[in-house]
Amino acid sequence: MQPGAAAAMEPAPGPQEKYQLITRNLQEVLGEEKLMSILKERELKIYWGTATTGKPHVAYFVPMSKIADFLKAGCEVTILFADLHAYLDNMKAPWELLELRTRYYEQVIKAMLESIGVPLEKLRFVRGTDYQLSKEYTLDVYRLSSVVTQHDAKKAGAEVVKQVEHPLLSGLLYPGLQALDEEYLKVDAQFGGVDQRKIFTFAEKYLPSLGYAKRVHLMNPMVPGLTGSKMSSSEEDSKIDLLDRKEDVKKKLKKAFCEPGNVENNGVLSFIKHVLFPLKSEFVVLREEKWGGNKTYTAYEALEKDFAEQVVHPGDLKNSVEVALNKLLDPIREKFNCPELKKLSSAAYPTPSKAKPGEKSTKNSEPEDVIPSRLDIRVGKVISVEKHPDADSLYVEKIDVGEAEPRTVVSGLVHFVPKEQLQDRLVVLLCNLKPQKMRGVESQGMVLCASSVGEPRQVEPLDPPAGCCAGERVYVEGYEAGEPDEELKPKKKVFEKLQADFCISEDCVAQWKQRNFLTKLGTVSCKSLRGGSIS
Repeated sequence: MQPGAAAAMEPAPGPQEKYQLITRNLQEVLGEEKLMSILKERELKIYWGTATTGKPHVAYFVPMSKIADFLKAGCEVTILFADLHAYLDNMKAPWELLELRTRYYEQVIKAMLESIGVPLEKLRFVRGTDYQLSKEYTLDVYRLSSVVTQHDAKKAGAEVVKQVEHPLLSGLLYPGLQALDEEYLKVDAQFGGVDQRKIFTFAEKYLPSLGYAKRVHLMNPMVPGLTGSKMSSSEEDSKIDLLDRKEDVKKKLKKAFCEPGNVENNGVLSFIKHVLFPLKSEFVVLREEKWGGNKTYTAYEALEKDFAEQVVHPGDLKNSVEVALNKLLDPIREKFNCPELKKLSSAAYPTPSKAKPGEKSTKNSEPEDVIPSRLDIRVGKVISVEKHPDADSLYVEKIDVGEAEPRTVVSGLVHFVPKEQLQDRLVVLLCNLKPQKMRGVESQGMVLCASSVGEPRQVEPLDPPAGCCAGERVYVEGYEAGEPDEELKPKKKVFEKLQADFCISEDCVAQWKQRNFLTKLGTVSCKSLRGGSIS
């Protein structure tokens, strides 16, 4: 039975139940009292808009699952394909591709909704250019531009519109058009990500100045991508495309950031929370019998707790998400396997052509060398070790790396290395990662450790040669020359690409592509984890 059919058999929810469905898993609601008063009188009219720019990816299942919630709550839902917005946002969608990309979005969004059992007949689909080029709408754009300041327009679009050194006027128009959409679509509420908040408050401020009502605004949290940052169409490794092959899904999930015990910026856990749980009301962790067998979770909080306490292994979590995700993607792949939609996909997103002879290459067009000398790896001495105040599986360490002050480093080693074994120990520290908060404590580096391949999982910090000093550089054999990057840019994935070839040899020596990790005093090693990985 389709989920939509099951929902139709259930008794109609009351105002409070509708409110709970509409607001569950949201980060913020602006206008809660107005929302409840509308629900007591009639069904809520709401819209979600998407600019038809880069290819939709699996993070789009997050708003899709909320649209399913809205329909269960009896809402009248409009989906806007914001084609004109796509062009205005620094021409992310070239004018000549606008129609093709809008058609692609329409097909793929509908396929996503069908894959999660949402009945399309209950939705209204609208294109922005269906009404945004009308005389009335254009006049309202002019009216709005006469009262909005440049400062407010720029501020409103800061999180959404692409920010460049010399911004185009089109980017300043973008927030005003999105505000006017609320009036012209005749809705009570707009739904979007929390990155839209400044546009939402802009709409609440300026629509009344044109004589239009202030709307309710519902905001989803921003779901981390597979690398721990925002999932982005322009950042290949951070997202899984809706048409990716099963082997590509496996490969990307294998590389996904999912540190044992770390629930912060964990894209794998976030996908379970915001997509799989709302759709299925449960999640099954698939495990071999010798590791406890499959376990079904009916509450996300229980799964997160078990992961934080390292009862659930990242490998099992990724494998389980892979199975569940492919079930969602299979019908979409099947739909787009026909010649007509294959042709549409190629036409809407053509392969970038190579620069013609004599043309200047664009900035960063030359591929960068991903080599070990770009990593700032040093010997560190652990000065102090304390349990993280808010995470049972994490240590907070102070580590001397030869700088004026020791660095604060957060490590998920509580279940693997006793505190007394870390105190005053020499470790190997990656020092040029971008600092990142882990449960509220900023970590300024990563302790590199050997990790066993099978279960039960074992972890051992890498050991520099005896006699090394804090701050001494660690390098890979053959890559002694070259200055490390000042800070590794997360989008470039330099460390992740190099890490894929890190391993422990049969002699327990740390290696990259069979080349040893070295200091001037000898090889870097681990105690016993032959054939293990390094992370």
